[in-house]
Amino acid sequence: MSGSHRAPRGGSRAAARQARRAQARRRNQLIGAGAAVLILVGGGGIAAVNAFGGGDSPGSKAGTGDDKSADLLSDPKSLIDVPTAKSLSPAGAWAIAATADGSTAPDKSFVCQPQRFADPAGIRTWVRTFRNAATKESAVQYVEVSNDSGAADKTYATITGWLSGCLTPQVRLIASYTTTGLGERGIVAVFGQPTGEKTSNYKTISVTTAGQATMVLEHDSAGTAVPKPDGVLSTAGAGLKRICDQPGANCTTGTPTATPALLPSNESAGFMAPIDLPVLTSVNKPWVSASTTTRAGTGCEKIDLKKAKATGYKSLTYVTPDADVPTEFGLDETVSSYANATAATAFVTAIRKNVDSCAKATSDAVKVKTTNTISVGTIKGEAWRAAYDTGGGKVFTYRIGIASNGSNAVYILFPVLKNLDISDSAFADVLVRAAERCTAYK
Repeated sequence: MSGSHRAPRGGSRAAARQARRAQARRRNQLIGAGAAVLILVGGGGIAAVNAFGGGDSPGSKAGTGDDKSADLLSDPKSLIDVPTAKSLSPAGAWAIAATADGSTAPDKSFVCQPQRFADPAGIRTWVRTFRNAATKESAVQYVEVSNDSGAADKTYATITGWLSGCLTPQVRLIASYTTTGLGERGIVAVFGQPTGEKTSNYKTISVTTAGQATMVLEHDSAGTAVPKPDGVLSTAGAGLKRICDQPGANCTTGTPTATPALLPSNESAGFMAPIDLPVLTSVNKPWVSASTTTRAGTGCEKIDLKKAKATGYKSLTYVTPDADVPTEFGLDETVSSYANATAATAFVTAIRKNVDSCAKATSDAVKVKTTNTISVGTIKGEAWRAAYDTGGGKVFTYRIGIASNGSNAVYILFPVLKNLDISDSAFADVLVRAAERCTAYK
């Protein structure tokens, strides 16, 4: 292989929802045009960075880097090899499928990647793919070498921003972690795409930095259980060691560990990101959010945030503006905060009582059924499927969810439409994620 320098490549509620859909479509266009992304920085804060990592062309070469490290990863010998890939999964036999340099790298190598390079002004890029014919698993190692460690930090921020604000349709964030001992900084995220009632395709991906290098490792698998991060952690750690062992690498590695932590949301503080929203096989367009008014619910809930003495509240609606779906399709979320956890729990308890007794107390409520009771750590709540007689023999159905987490509470609403429903467990997963996110609302 002649080298890894880069070469460029060409390349009523329904009425209200309709207005918000148009608003979301405009917002989606702005995001696609390369708006700033948000990332976690030290202390859990949020910082904005340029999504494109600089204005130089992809063909740029080192001009400001350290001469001693200008040859870092100048050939593919220090990339992950087959024995190293074995730690991703011990079953079957792994093989290198292809190794591409910056001139031949594909436009998209890993999940949620919207453009070819995170650092267009970088020195070089390598992409190595692996296949396991026996298990039908695959993997990819993507490495960008920047001019210096500061540029690598920005590259890392850009890539983690891609994952946090992922607009790849039919993909959902299942689990995520922060890492230690894996380069200077790192995260691991597990994205899922349901393929059946109990099976899913999973993409477990790590992003790390080591000196001037930013490395992405993705492992693609399928199964009924969410993959643990262990295999990717071990393989990524070994891959970084191979990089750091090179002359002039100026980086070290340790013992990789992972701690559960959500990827930051680019949405308003306390609200879900598009990657948190449910996956529907019939909707092949990304979710986006738009502002909306706060409502009292569908009839059963009787939400009164002033009576509940909420210290603050806000609502967003999530729609798929580019999808061919009815205007009623979408998911509404309201986050509210209270003086203390007792007040938040009291609000949620009142709503639970209202909905649980709704079938008897509300004449147009045909059927109200509890689909899940939520109790995950400090998160407590309930989910229902409620059907209403709207007259003329028509019945309209909603999925309703309410939960508290500390001194905050979250309410979500999802209309059930023909061929546009999700499972009870999928809705419960979204409610839990919303409750996890809502603690950031102040």
